[in-house]
Amino acid sequence: MDLLEVLHLDELSHGLANLSMFPYFDMAHYIVSVMALREQPGALEVSRVSPLACWFSSMLFCFGGAVLSGIMLAEPPVAPLSNGTSVLLASIIWYLVFYCPMDLVYCCAALLPLRLVLSGMKEVTRTWKVLGGVTQAHGKYKDSLLVMIAIGWAKGAGGGLISNFEQLVRGVWKPETNELLKMSYPTKITLIGAVVFALQQTHYLPVQKHHLMLIYTIFTVINKSRMMLTGSSASPFAAFESAIYKTLFTGSSPYAALTDEVTKACIDNGTSKMTTSPATTKESSENGVSGKHTPVSPNKEQSGSLKAKEESENTETTSCKKTD
Repeated sequence: MDLLEVLHLDELSHGLANLSMFPYFDMAHYIVSVMALREQPGALEVSRVSPLACWFSSMLFCFGGAVLSGIMLAEPPVAPLSNGTSVLLASIIWYLVFYCPMDLVYCCAALLPLRLVLSGMKEVTRTWKVLGGVTQAHGKYKDSLLVMIAIGWAKGAGGGLISNFEQLVRGVWKPETNELLKMSYPTKITLIGAVVFALQQTHYLPVQKHHLMLIYTIFTVINKSRMMLTGSSASPFAAFESAIYKTLFTGSSPYAALTDEVTKACIDNGTSKMTTSPATTKESSENGVSGKHTPVSPNKEQSGSLKAKEESENTETTSCKKTD
């Protein structure tokens, strides 16, 4: 791009394109991923009960993108675990984050300045993962834009896309957390990157690859840093997403009229019940007051009958005396 050449960023873009991810950037990716697992509800309890399940969940967080893209391309899903050096490095980081004495590693990595640096380095690896997925799909399906987008998306955000399977490993089942139902920011930004790199790979986007890598990396790093500093989880594309949704996906439903009628009937029924209920209560209370009587105990009834019998005997005796 001419603008990048004018700003003397062409050399920087070439340097970024030739930058090696191993070991420092991969290490940052593993640290942030394992810390994200540790901060999941119940993850610490699982690490104490079953270290093996915790380790396997950590590997899914670290290599989930490569596993998912391998499955989609009909490749062995265990191929990412064949790199013994990467697996060993990720395993060491997993142990230190969960089991380090006095919790030193996690406490140090959780400090905001260091976590900002680690998260920024992880966003750099996201660029390489998305581009690697798009390039890998382009090598097998040269004219399939959709396949390139899907593989790039899976490789860059596979840890989130297979989160339900990872939760099952820890004994958790939350289907409502499916990323396809409610996408998180990393999943959205990875999908956008997959679309952009796929368009560039098929020459629909007239931009050089290293320039696009620089632009995408700067955008993701700056935006991630902004979100961490402000403590906001809102997507920068929220307004754009809302406009598209209201324009394209909120048309009138054929069942809208029926739904409105049923809702109105339910509301009217509830209102009528609310209005008749006080009147009924008032009538029942009035009836209760008018027909109210004090109960008479059996002892009182028995004493009353005896008293009446004595009075009748006295009356008869008196009448007999008068007669005599």
